[in-house]
Amino acid sequence: MTDPLTPPRRKDPLGRTRRPTLPPAGRSREAHGLIRPAAEGRFMLPRCEACGAFHYPPREACPACLSFDVKLADAPSGGVLASETTVRVPSEVYFRERAPWRIGIVTLDCGPAVIAHLHGDCTLGERVTLSLQLDRSGQAVAFAHPATRTPNMADDRQWRELTADPKFRRVLVTDVRGPVGLALVKALKAAGAGTVFAGVSERWKPFPAEAELNALEGVSLVPLDVRDDQSVRDLAADIGAKVDILVNTAAHIRPGGVLECNGLGVAREELETNYFGLARLAQAFGPVMRARGADGVTGAAAWVNILSVHALANLPAWGAFSASQAAGLSLAQSLRAAFRPGGLKVVNAFTGPLDTEWFQTEPQPKVSPAALARSITDALQRGLEDVFVGDVAQDIHARFLADPKALERELAG
Repeated sequence: MTDPLTPPRRKDPLGRTRRPTLPPAGRSREAHGLIRPAAEGRFMLPRCEACGAFHYPPREACPACLSFDVKLADAPSGGVLASETTVRVPSEVYFRERAPWRIGIVTLDCGPAVIAHLHGDCTLGERVTLSLQLDRSGQAVAFAHPATRTPNMADDRQWRELTADPKFRRVLVTDVRGPVGLALVKALKAAGAGTVFAGVSERWKPFPAEAELNALEGVSLVPLDVRDDQSVRDLAADIGAKVDILVNTAAHIRPGGVLECNGLGVAREELETNYFGLARLAQAFGPVMRARGADGVTGAAAWVNILSVHALANLPAWGAFSASQAAGLSLAQSLRAAFRPGGLKVVNAFTGPLDTEWFQTEPQPKVSPAALARSITDALQRGLEDVFVGDVAQDIHARFLADPKALERELAG
């Protein structure tokens, strides 16, 4: 059984920070198709449209009937661990630093045999469940879990390499003045996070959640205004080397289409927070976090952005806000490439209208701050990179994948 993870010791300030290394990243173009389902937490495999056979690894043609009509499809994830081995002297630097490393061959119920990384509680000859995960190089890999839950399952050493579990990690939540920030702090502490730094702009001004945050153990209120260069730089100089996960909750939200806004003041304020604020945080905290990607079991692990699903397709009634979210999404995609050498995950949480005051007039269904916080925590624990929270976000995402031009017309109506 997996040994429980213990709180890490305080790091020796004179000790060397290990340089991050990455697993091999070479993949075929067909294998790249598994990245999206892995990022969204879906188990998909190539399936032949002609004979219905699943196969792995991905190929251009079906190995059973040689048809080229092959598409990804959701597949049964259960199987049996047919063989396993423990690699003790790997040739790759990444695995050599983390040896011993378990791998095995799983015979899936749907047919293929898959080489997978193994959870420590998997037993030869017994049933397991496979999932697709993104490794530190950003490539999709298969991981085998025991079919039934075991004690301390999430503390497995190899599993934590593929996730960004907040347990014992230090987290910065950039804005806790609103209900989303408070809900996230609570969810992260419930998930076992260590110190949670809660950013507060205009620290002199009281806010409703202040007393509740002060009463939470392990929560530290810190001054942070993402609209102010000096504020961001000062906090990064103070705690930048201590942040393992950063969750950007800062947002400026105003309704109105492009023609309804009188001048560019509203759009400028939204961009100042939703785009430039993210850029300031990235430039101040990003380099140190990237360098700490291999800093022990609690090294820097993830950067989380909360975005409207209308970053994918503009909602004209919220035209300027949607545009600022699209800019934030583009920057988040750039951050993925920038953080890749450090092995950090960039998690984008897309949401529909929130159940907050700025979306008062929007019809149901809405997403409660608590539900958004739970989804983000779950994404970190499962190692996801794209999560769509609520019915509206999931519907928009599905329609965007099916036909983005049709979605544009539907939202305009």
